[in-house]
Order: sequence, then C-alpha cells, then structure tokens
Amino acid sequence: MGEKQSEPDKNQVLVVGTTSDYIEWIRKIRPGQALFLTEPKVREKATEPCPDNGEEILCPICDIDAAVQALNHHKKIFGVTLSGIACFDCESMETTSILAEKMGLPYPDIETIRNSRDKYISKQLWRQCQIPCPQTCPVNTEIEVLNFLDQVPAGIVLKPFCGSGSELVFKCVTRRQCDTAFNAVTDGLAARTGNPLFKPTDAGSFQMLAEEWVAGPEFSCDFLMEKDRAVILRKTQKIKVDSRPFGTISGYAICPETDDDEKMPSNEKLSNLFHRAARTLGIKTGVCMVDFILRHKNPVLIEMTPRPGGDCLPFLLKEAGNIDIIGLTLDAAQGIAWKNEKTGHYSPLVAFRIHARRNGVLKRINTAAVENDKRIKKIHLIHPPGHRVTMPPQDYDSWLLGHMIIEPHRHRFFETECLLLAKRIDIEMD
Repeated sequence: MGEKQSEPDKNQVLVVGTTSDYIEWIRKIRPGQALFLTEPKVREKATEPCPDNGEEILCPICDIDAAVQALNHHKKIFGVTLSGIACFDCESMETTSILAEKMGLPYPDIETIRNSRDKYISKQLWRQCQIPCPQTCPVNTEIEVLNFLDQVPAGIVLKPFCGSGSELVFKCVTRRQCDTAFNAVTDGLAARTGNPLFKPTDAGSFQMLAEEWVAGPEFSCDFLMEKDRAVILRKTQKIKVDSRPFGTISGYAICPETDDDEKMPSNEKLSNLFHRAARTLGIKTGVCMVDFILRHKNPVLIEMTPRPGGDCLPFLLKEAGNIDIIGLTLDAAQGIAWKNEKTGHYSPLVAFRIHARRNGVLKRINTAAVENDKRIKKIHLIHPPGHRVTMPPQDYDSWLLGHMIIEPHRHRFFETECLLLAKRIDIEMD
C-alpha cells in the first residue's frame, strides 16, 4: 500500500460502521472514494492515523436520526454526493440498510439482511427451495437439544441465531456434551447482552439453534452477485486444527484454479447454487460471502451474507492474486462493473492465523525465527505489547494476534507445515 493522498471525490461511497484497519486500507488503496461513518469509540481506540477533515463522520451509528442529520450537514459543507453505501461488519448491516433507504441508496433491504444474518431463517428459506443445507431446530431447553440429537445421532452443533465465526459454537455427539454446550451458549449469550452481533432478528423466546453436524471439508467463497449470475471471486478451504476450540478457523488456503479439482464441484455448478441461494434470501447485487461444507463432494450451505469475507482474507487475496476485495466492494456499491472477468491466477498461498496460547498480557511477540523462511511472504501483527488476551469461550477476538501469508512446499498436508511454522513464533505473556 502506498501513501498516496488525494482530495475526496465528489461522488463517494458511504462506508458504515467499519473498523479502523479497514478505513486505513481504503484510504491508502482507494484514496478519496469513501466517506466513513464511524463509531466514536472505534476512532478513540484506533492506532492508525486519523482520516483527514472531510473523510470521516464520527457518530453513534445506531442513532439513525443523528446519522442522517450529520450526513446531510456533511454533504452540504463539502459538496459531495453519495453514490453508494457499503458495510463490512455483520453487526452494522441492519443500520446500513435503514440508512440506505433513508438516503435513497441501493442496498439489501432490512428483511434480506435478517434473512442472511439469522441462521435459522436462512436455512428455512433454503430448505423450502430445495437448496442443500443442514437440518435445524430452535431450542430453549436441554431436553429439546437431546431430542434433536436423537434425530441426528451423528452429531449436532449448538450456536446462537446470529453471530460470527466460531464464537459460542459447539459440536455435540454425546448427551453430556449437549449439557455442557447448552450451558456454555446460555452463559455466553447472557454475557453478550447488548452486543449487536448476537442480537436475534426474530428468535421469539428461543435461546439458540441446534443444527445438524455435517462431516466434510469446509470452504469459504466470495462472489459478485449480478442479475443473472454469481461471479466467483475466490475459493478458499478453511484450515482447522483439532487442538483448538470447535469451529475455530486457523487459516485459509487458496483452492486450485482448475474446475477438474477432484474434490470441488465446477465453478458453474457453484455459481448456479450461490445465485439461487442468494436470490432466495433476497440478495440481488453486491459482493457476498458464503460458507459451505462438501458432503460426499456435494456442497451443503452453512451461511451467506451480503459482504465480503473478512479477517485475513483480503490480505490473502491481495498477495495471491492482486485482487482488492475491499475496493471491489466499493465499486459494486457504486454500480461500477467489474472489468476483470477472470479472477486472475491465484498463487497457491495460505493465510495462517497467529493465536495466543493462554490468558494474560502480551509482553512480546518475536517472529525472527520465521522471518527469513522463504515460505513466508508476509507477516501481519495486529496488537502491540500490553494487549490483554482472554481465551475462548469468554472472548474469541483478543487471542488473535495476526497472521502469516505462507507458500507451503507441499500441496498435501500443508496444514501441518503451517502449524509448525506458527509454533516457531515466540509469544511471551505476563
């Protein structure tokens, strides 16, 4: 990323409620294209440079009236026109939808956002349209959990209705595991009261969702939703390590480019499935993310949302194929057609996450043991010394310390190769 700066464009994309690192990414790679509507507490905690005057509006985004007033004032003062609206964070998508309607900007409506965010509603809609996805059952008691386990004895997954990643997600095969997981999700949701990420869209009196466990490798894709097709932008396999909590993603590996890969359906088959699934939820345009599991080489959809994949994925795509998924999302919000019909030839790289190993305060993180390894393309650390780590299930965010972009020597068993590299990083905790 260069240090290029420019005057803001007169036509800008409003980026709602994103993080300070994404703001800095956009400011450097797409200078002047975006206007940021940011939570004041995000800017207070940010270590990145503060945007220039005219680039950012600080306002509690849940206060819609205040946000609209601030936006109108900003447009008048700086003479800009909002030509699109974008959101990169699940918890801000409902607010973005309401703002879009008030400002007359194209964005999925509130029902579509809720269809996508609520893991029960999305699967109900998909099953009605014969789109493959796991069986689900909303549950409120341990008895209901055990009854569902009796129906799918291979195993179930307990999770919140809304959430992100592996947070408060537990696999259960035995009755004792169901009991432990039910209490963990109950306690975890009680501790997260007020966190918009876990706010149910329409769960009624139900506490959580029980879902059929699907065996098989898990994948994640970004795609560009168009009127009559879904253009696949990336395919990545999720890397999971048995020693970490269930559902924890240790990294992502770029999938082979060829359609004849023995374990992956063709791009055409996936594209048709994603397009049908997105239309079923109400998604019509924009960059979307989808997770699926291959069960006997057939994709089973787990979740889909109208935003690109986050975490270390934008870094992986930039390094492996020079694709800027964040900038592409801004273009899509403005209705700018994507000119690169082919996603390019991705290098077979892996983004592997660096996790803390215990609770405590980060004293030092030393990557010297891996920095000169030719397999390491980039190392990205996100926390300075003094950062406090609380391990899952109490907190699923603070133990993530960064990631490495790796070019493994081997195509098979690359997970072990990456894990061994990560273990060479010296993480000292107080």
